[in-house]
Amino acid sequence: QVHLVESGGGLVQAGGSLRLSCVASGIGISFNSMGWYRQAPGRERQLVAAITNGGTINYADSVKGRFTISRDNAKNSVNLQMNSLKPEDTALYYCNAEGTYGQFYRRDFDSWGQGTQVTVSS
Repeated sequence: QVHLVESGGGLVQAGGSLRLSCVASGIGISFNSMGWYRQAPGRERQLVAAITNGGTINYADSVKGRFTISRDNAKNSVNLQMNSLKPEDTALYYCNAEGTYGQFYRRDFDSWGQGTQVTVSS
């Protein structure tokens, strides 16, 4: 399987910045897409930003102009730079990756990280 480990969450004041990182581990990983989702208490999980293997990037309207997603293919990682944070950005942030993996034959995967908490105080 493919395992994802997130880091970089924390507590920050409104207007501050945080950088989330997610590293994938597994054999022979080939990504179709990597991205970040978030879930606030009592709300559904929603897409924050995603980047495809071809470099297409999608952002939620609420984070456009403030968040930047990037990939490091050599490190099998995806990052989310979050600037001008607002209290409504407070949520548990999850890394997601989809693609194939394997050494001798390919299998599909759709993996999630354990989540990292981001809290923005007003």
